[in-house]
Amino acid sequence: MAENMTLLWGSGSPPCWRVMIALEEKNLQGYNNKLLSFEKMEHKSQEVLDINARGQLPSFKHGDNDVNESYAACFYLESQFKSQGTNLIPDGAAEQALMYQRMFEGLTFYEKLNAVIYYTWFVPEEERHDSALKRNKEALTAELQLWEGYLQKLGSASNLAGPSFSLADVTVFPTVATLFRFGLSAERYAKLGEYYALLKDRPSIKASWPPHWLENPKGQDTLKDI
Repeated sequence: MAENMTLLWGSGSPPCWRVMIALEEKNLQGYNNKLLSFEKMEHKSQEVLDINARGQLPSFKHGDNDVNESYAACFYLESQFKSQGTNLIPDGAAEQALMYQRMFEGLTFYEKLNAVIYYTWFVPEEERHDSALKRNKEALTAELQLWEGYLQKLGSASNLAGPSFSLADVTVFPTVATLFRFGLSAERYAKLGEYYALLKDRPSIKASWPPHWLENPKGQDTLKDI
């Protein structure tokens, strides 16, 4: 069933990781996949552009269907393979509403993280200002406190939308893992630390763990003072 699926992806990219977790949860192992290098600009290769005109990763193809946006691909996989593997959209209205809310808030969370950890990557040297990076860090701090509060309300050992592992976790866990990869303090942000510890050994997440993180488990300290 997965033989007619192709995923072009980059290691450590949360959007790519979202799709990989969803594929694992839907028992779609065995899909065709190719690891590409952002540093070598392989995401701008013709191979990618043939699937994804934006020249971005992930680039995902199922048969004749191209579904490249990571959230779209996750929804697509859940819809097309609903009866297979984990049910990623809860049946209950309250849990489903919370799942959708946290999923889409997760996009803002990811943007605010990127504005800090990739500031020097995205902003040309002549346009960088300490005051701008300071504002970005303050915005990320406020966002982290918001998610700490969300998890506090849910109680210990909860997934993002309640008892069930859902698309909210598929899409937001990679952002949380990236935070700790870049040095966020699990003592200062205890609820996010608990959530990370709860899910990091889940089979779908372990199976799709970024290979360069495995090769170099230490990570960076960009966020140690946040």
